[in-house]
Amino acid sequence: MTDQVGDRPRATDPAEDEHIHPTAPNVTDSGPVEEVELEDEQLEDEPLEQQQLEVGATPRPVRRRVVGPFSLRQVTIAILAVMATATVLTLATVPIQSIVPALPVPEPSAFLIGSPVPGLRIGDLAPELAVDRPEGRIELKDLDGAPIRIADLRGKAVWINFWASWCPPCQYETPIVRSMDEKYRDRGLEIIAVQVQQTVDAGRDYADRYGLEYTIGADVTGSIFHAYRVFALPTQFFIDPEGRIRTIVNGPLDERRATQLIESILPPGSSAAPSTPLRTPDSTVVPARTP
Repeated sequence: MTDQVGDRPRATDPAEDEHIHPTAPNVTDSGPVEEVELEDEQLEDEPLEQQQLEVGATPRPVRRRVVGPFSLRQVTIAILAVMATATVLTLATVPIQSIVPALPVPEPSAFLIGSPVPGLRIGDLAPELAVDRPEGRIELKDLDGAPIRIADLRGKAVWINFWASWCPPCQYETPIVRSMDEKYRDRGLEIIAVQVQQTVDAGRDYADRYGLEYTIGADVTGSIFHAYRVFALPTQFFIDPEGRIRTIVNGPLDERRATQLIESILPPGSSAAPSTPLRTPDSTVVPARTP
């Protein structure tokens, strides 16, 4: 078989001619000419290396489908576009510098140890820290055994605090009571912490553990507790320099409220801050001025 190229004939191989055209006729010795068409899907299913073996055939890239007619690349682009749109909408709708309000924090309350009963009233003279019993007089004593008397505290601001070391709100309040004692001790404040129905050793251990320097009275029998008609721990009595009750609080105090109540009963003429000597350049000592 020859092929005319220019003026010179060229011999061609029938097998080679068959590979040139994918739809070339299939000539056999025993039958008519039959055209075999290769479907696109068949070509796509064939490996790229097999397509390249066909002389003159243009290799077609294999198209991998992921979702329906869409390829992996198209699906990825669509997902990224959706995410970008959602981000833009979120930034556009949320106010700049918006602050989510914090949830409230529960504060400790009084620990009830009895039924509420009519108690002492504002303006009453504070009862003495002692009770007369048939078996004798019971006085409140400090951890060293010395009696504590209201009469001895006239002219001072007195904060009586009924508490117990096992009481959670009392434990919460301990650092505040200690701080107020350090701040107002030199300004006329006397704190009497009445420990209810606990031993002297328990009170001493608690004071040593938390570095408490204010007066702790051990009400071992609970007599003073009942004399003041207390039914919850902690319970606070703020007594002015004349010995009259000015405020009664059932429950623990925070520092702000404790400061307000103490300031309201301080003795007249107490300075807002402890006096501190000032030194002039010639080293002479001058008393500090009170505001």
